[in-house]
Amino acid sequence: MAEDETERLLEKLDIGQKVRLLTGASNWRTYDEPAVGLRPLTMSDGPAGVRGDAWDERRTSLVLPSPTALAASWDEELVRELGGLLADEALRKGVRVLLAPTLNLHRSPLGGRHFECFSEDPLLTARTGVAFVTGVQEGGVAATAKHFVANDAETDRLRVDVRVDERTLREVYLAPFEAAVDAGVWAVMSAYNKVNGETMSASPLLDRPLKEDRPAHGDRGPGGGWGFDGLVVSDWGAVRSPLDTARSGQDLAMPGPCSPWADGLLDAVRAGLVDEARIDDKVRRLLRLARRVGALGEPGPARRHMTPPAGRRALLRRAVAAGTVLLRNENAVLPLDPARLRRLAVVGAHATAVRIQGGGSAEVFPASVVTPLAGIEAALRDTGGADTEVTYAPGLPPHTRPRPLDPAWTRDPRDGQPGVLVRLLDADGAELHAEHRLSGRIVEPARVPGAATVEIRALVRPAHSGSWTLGVGGWGLISLSVDGRTLLSEEFPLDSDDPTRVHVAPPYRCARAELTEGVEVEVVARRRLDPGTGIATLLAAAPPPGDAEAALAEAVAAARAADVAVVVVGTTEESESEGRDRESLALPGGQDALVRAVARANPRTVVLVNSGGPVELPWHLDVPALLLAWFPGQEAGHGLADVLFGRAEPGGRLPTTWARDRRDVPVLDTVPRDGRLPYEEGVHIGHRAWLRAGRRPAYWFGHGLGYTTWAYEGVEAPATVSAADGEAGVDVRVRLRNTGPRRGREVVQVYLARTETAVDRPVRALAGYAAVEAEAGEEVVATVRLGARALSHWSVESGRWEREPGVFTLLAGSSAGELPLSTALTVSEKGPVTPDLAMESALR
Repeated sequence: MAEDETERLLEKLDIGQKVRLLTGASNWRTYDEPAVGLRPLTMSDGPAGVRGDAWDERRTSLVLPSPTALAASWDEELVRELGGLLADEALRKGVRVLLAPTLNLHRSPLGGRHFECFSEDPLLTARTGVAFVTGVQEGGVAATAKHFVANDAETDRLRVDVRVDERTLREVYLAPFEAAVDAGVWAVMSAYNKVNGETMSASPLLDRPLKEDRPAHGDRGPGGGWGFDGLVVSDWGAVRSPLDTARSGQDLAMPGPCSPWADGLLDAVRAGLVDEARIDDKVRRLLRLARRVGALGEPGPARRHMTPPAGRRALLRRAVAAGTVLLRNENAVLPLDPARLRRLAVVGAHATAVRIQGGGSAEVFPASVVTPLAGIEAALRDTGGADTEVTYAPGLPPHTRPRPLDPAWTRDPRDGQPGVLVRLLDADGAELHAEHRLSGRIVEPARVPGAATVEIRALVRPAHSGSWTLGVGGWGLISLSVDGRTLLSEEFPLDSDDPTRVHVAPPYRCARAELTEGVEVEVVARRRLDPGTGIATLLAAAPPPGDAEAALAEAVAAARAADVAVVVVGTTEESESEGRDRESLALPGGQDALVRAVARANPRTVVLVNSGGPVELPWHLDVPALLLAWFPGQEAGHGLADVLFGRAEPGGRLPTTWARDRRDVPVLDTVPRDGRLPYEEGVHIGHRAWLRAGRRPAYWFGHGLGYTTWAYEGVEAPATVSAADGEAGVDVRVRLRNTGPRRGREVVQVYLARTETAVDRPVRALAGYAAVEAEAGEEVVATVRLGARALSHWSVESGRWEREPGVFTLLAGSSAGELPLSTALTVSEKGPVTPDLAMESALR
């Protein structure tokens, strides 16, 4: 009935009305169409929070742990709950389409946007992504699987041509998207890049496999279509030409109101250059999406909250602990006993300026942030450690790169309130609009007709005397003055078409000024609003360079006097952010030396790493306890303190392999050559690549410790499965025992290996996983389901999934590098799955 109604509505629209609907009405909204009862669809980033339809720090959002942290939990029910929380947030902000999850893979650790992706592995990414999609859409909001496909790095991301063979595409990079489609995702976003010579907004992959119907007998027919019936929306500005994109499976060009489709698609259809049936299919999909999210016809009743408001911060706090990975815990340093702590040293700038999220289009504005230092202090008050003396030392001098003006040390010169004054001026300098803002980072000033200049004005109260660095971010004519004295006035022409660099994080143009501690000065920044250069305007400052030796000495002294030292280190927005890949895996700014110095001063040193992706840890064997916190969201401090003091077990397992040294990484390059980036490694990425290269990383994919220990005692699986039954999965039962002192959770992982084969297979690859919990001394059995694809490969010759007869080895354990149990499984030429089970308890 619903589809019949969609067809009836489609027939009511003329070709002009149809084409109009296929370009956005604004940055974040589609057009309405009263003739069929269609209301606008509001879209919003992103994976770690819902920003809404404006970049405005006054419109706050809940901030989840980054997607990599979610995948590190290996906990689909938790991810589903968090998806429901995002749906609640979306509806609160009037958003109907959430532009998440990101299903691209961690192909190289240099990828600058890894924090927004789940993992290096197609199976873990697929299962985590499905849980995310399910949670969001159960709340009545569309999830959007992005960026389709092979958008796994940032270097030249608008034009790079990724060269990847068909089998690798099917088995690795398309696999998470196929899983999302099978789960019923309502939208897919096409990527900026090309794949095998075709830009993704015009790629044949949008039709086959994405939209083409599945064969009658599942996915084993030629072509392997998925039958996606939802909407394909472009990445912002990815539709760059009219005809090839309109003839493809691309459905909606965003943003609007300007796009190649808005300018010429109607004429092209009328001239017969684009088939009207193609237009009908695009509009049909838009109407279908609108119906699914309640934007078509009469509005439905208000939806109930997926997460009760009172429980939202508790859920975020639980998620922090669930994704935190304990890499080392020598001599059981963790958990800390508050009753036995007289002095605790907390060291590192990230302890008070924690990175809760990655930079770029997915950023949101939190109402509050719990820093690691604040979380530790609160936990000690709550857990019997109120008498513990906590000493904080940054250990390093302040960053010399400017940061946006902060209300803690700036005032609006007009009303005196913390923050800044933003004015829009006409061509003669007359004020058209003024408003109070909370930060010097103004990504979207108010849009006012006739505005020619954006001005940010603030009274700045320096905390230190000396030579300060002041910066203005933007393009075109930029000026900067302090107390009426001009420091900078210069033209800065646009040098990029990357949306993040143009519209979100334009570079700073800097000047220096001598300022005196406590003496307020008026700082004024202006940028001219030239067409095509965006509107983002930033005013930032950095204090004078500090004394590095004195800062380090203070941290060492605090550590030496403490019972335990907790060091928090991490990446910066400059070293890890959307729009550029990383140049190094090293922690920036002397943090390695800081860790080494503190570890020498205190043998009970705990290090927390605050990064979105892998970093080198050259000192990792010199510290007894090492935790990965990722970008942990707004409840960072509370969740990490729960782990440190044993209120919660660190639940995370690595979703990505961590190298000792970037020179060891087998798949590293993200830089195109002559516009092309060949995926020459084929299916061998992540742990598969490490195994193929015969190298040992610092920490294997899947690794993570808890506060108890486990003994793997046995594995059983069917002895035989039929090659003819491509739809049959396999249940593997793994018996293990909690041999430690407390209740715990273990993620049991099963890998597949095969030596005698005609297919280029990984040495071994993740095939399934399941989590179990048990009390101290208790035995438990994990049932790990291997899906039908685990034993199959994509045959380029037949264009279908096939099973190669022969013997596979099933390996079970706690990571890709720790697999004590194994058993054989034979894929027979014919016959059903046999019921007999083989028990194999011998350690490899």
